[in-house]
Amino acid sequence: MPPTSPSPDLAARRDALALAALPNVGGARFRELVARFGSAERALTATADPGRRAAAATAAERVLLDAERCGADVWIAGTPPYPPQLFDLPDPPPHLFAVGAAEVLEGPLVAVVGTRSATAYGERVTRELAGALARAGACIVSGLARGIDAAAHVAALEVGGRTVAVLGTGIDVPYPTMHAALHTRIAERGLVLSEHPPGARATPGSFPRRNRVIAALAQVTIVVEAGAKSGALITAGHALDLGRTVAAVPGPIDTPQAAGSNELLRDGAVVIATLADALALAGVAGPRPAHAGTLAPDEQRVWDLLATGPLDLDTLLSKSALPVPQCLGAITTLELAGLVECALTGEIRRR
Repeated sequence: MPPTSPSPDLAARRDALALAALPNVGGARFRELVARFGSAERALTATADPGRRAAAATAAERVLLDAERCGADVWIAGTPPYPPQLFDLPDPPPHLFAVGAAEVLEGPLVAVVGTRSATAYGERVTRELAGALARAGACIVSGLARGIDAAAHVAALEVGGRTVAVLGTGIDVPYPTMHAALHTRIAERGLVLSEHPPGARATPGSFPRRNRVIAALAQVTIVVEAGAKSGALITAGHALDLGRTVAAVPGPIDTPQAAGSNELLRDGAVVIATLADALALAGVAGPRPAHAGTLAPDEQRVWDLLATGPLDLDTLLSKSALPVPQCLGAITTLELAGLVECALTGEIRRR
């Protein structure tokens, strides 16, 4: 019996991977060749001798097997579900490896990025911002790094929202390794993307390349904390080059982790001073305030204490005389009901 031919879809992916594997074929060259010849298969035939084509096809088949082994799909530029907004890049990835649901990319996408060496303030603000955005329907895009990135992903997952992790390694290589469990959670409930083949390890240039994908995917990039040489500033720079909206959270002027993000604000980035600022920038609405007349006793006590104006958490805990878990639970319930908001300054106030 003669060998069976690969399906048209599989053959097209193999040809695209083979074309991208040729020397000097980057994202821009890949698009140019496919546009000129009409398909990756014809471009491959026109630009490579038989020996080189055979070697490239063998390498591509190996990559496809590796992708199948780790449960990854291969998205080819120009073919759904490859995100069309990546074509705004001068060098869009010829292909992406994906694990998760492509539907996660529907609707508003907001990049929330920042330093790996986040302060407690930075992580708290990130959780509040990413959680509020995800609850309102935005998809949180970040890079799975320590600090701000991880806090953004976790916050989105905790409220049942959408999140995308863009990797600078192979789709099956969590980086850092301490985020292996988070990588798995995002793959199961969101989407993991990488332009690198399965098994690829981190290199010095892989993370700046990842950052350009994050910037291109999202309509808005929010920098929470970034040092003077933070990779988050590279993401913001790509976003600005692409004409995307860039915003930043103000930080103390004597905190190194805020030096870069404060410079972004000085140079014209949008100021995120409240959760409402972030929601408005993303074009999503926060929860509509519920009626305050049918609250549980703990919630009513917190609600009544806020009648005279905003209070910080320590003051609210002291005045309510509630155990910490009960007070925090009441605040969360009121926030989810749209009755109170937690400002980035740490104050809690009625909406």
